[in-house]
Amino acid sequence: MCAWFGVTMINPTELVRYLEGMVINENVLDLIGNTPLVDVSNLSPNPRVRLLAKLENQNPFGSVKDRIAKSMIEQAEKNGKLSPGQRIIEPSSGNTGIALAAIAQIKGYPITILMPDNVSIERRQMLAVFGAEIIVTPGTEGSNGAVKRAEAMALQNPDWCFLHQYENESNPFAHYETTGPEIWRDCPEVTHFVAGLGTTGTLMGVGKYLKEKNKSIKIIAVEPPIGERVEGLRNLDDGYIPPVFEKWHGRNILDRKRVVRPRESLECTRRLVRECGIFAGISSGASLAGALKVASEVDVSQNNEAVIVFIVCDGGWKYLSTGAYTDDLDIAEAAAEKIIYF
Repeated sequence: MCAWFGVTMINPTELVRYLEGMVINENVLDLIGNTPLVDVSNLSPNPRVRLLAKLENQNPFGSVKDRIAKSMIEQAEKNGKLSPGQRIIEPSSGNTGIALAAIAQIKGYPITILMPDNVSIERRQMLAVFGAEIIVTPGTEGSNGAVKRAEAMALQNPDWCFLHQYENESNPFAHYETTGPEIWRDCPEVTHFVAGLGTTGTLMGVGKYLKEKNKSIKIIAVEPPIGERVEGLRNLDDGYIPPVFEKWHGRNILDRKRVVRPRESLECTRRLVRECGIFAGISSGASLAGALKVASEVDVSQNNEAVIVFIVCDGGWKYLSTGAYTDDLDIAEAAAEKIIYF
């Protein structure tokens, strides 16, 4: 290198070497996946149990749902379900809708997202940024209400493309092809995998892949108590079982379920920020809460250790307006009963 008038100059040979060491992606969609694992064992209640957080908030549109949005759109293009200029319709309380809207905008598809009216304002703002048409549904109906209304609209408009993340097998397949292999590649010592139970796609895809690699790996779902709301999660006994759960033989993949209440989710979300510097969404706190319960119960011998991987679903910036990080915990917990966060 040489300096010229105070500016560092790179000679051509050095420049070629520098560029050869860089990876230039074709577009932002190539950045989806290959998210890092971060050791957060300082949170573990058992010194012989390691905790690893998979940071899905590092995806370009901010969440684990980037993976399934890309998978569903690309598969629909391949099988002819989605044609140039065709409108996409999808129910979403936020993350899937944001990812779909971003990818649809890049690819030139108009998109309509149905979402409950009690989602955080940041969710609506992000959908608007990515050019989505937003149709709000009654918050009292929850995400299930948005699903039913989207199904009805899709029947009324057969020329639209309804991707339907709850029954679309591209959802779990995205995790079978990417998330599961990444975890195995980066941590073949994994003994437990913990994730929230929503569409069930993450649990089904990752669980199937990991059990094919090592059938002794335990797959644990995090769900709310019956009748209570923990954002982004559902209880399978509340009346709606996602079709992908049945199609992928979910009861054979899951080893157990752990119940996590709203307050536990908020407490663990704050711990991630305070003790690990991970600014995550509330469902990530729920996953951590489930992982902590598993860690406190697992039987580890003196010569072995357990390694629990859990999913950090998205970042915290979409929840700032809710007070989840700064309000008095009692106030934040009460708000969690009214706002759909995930």
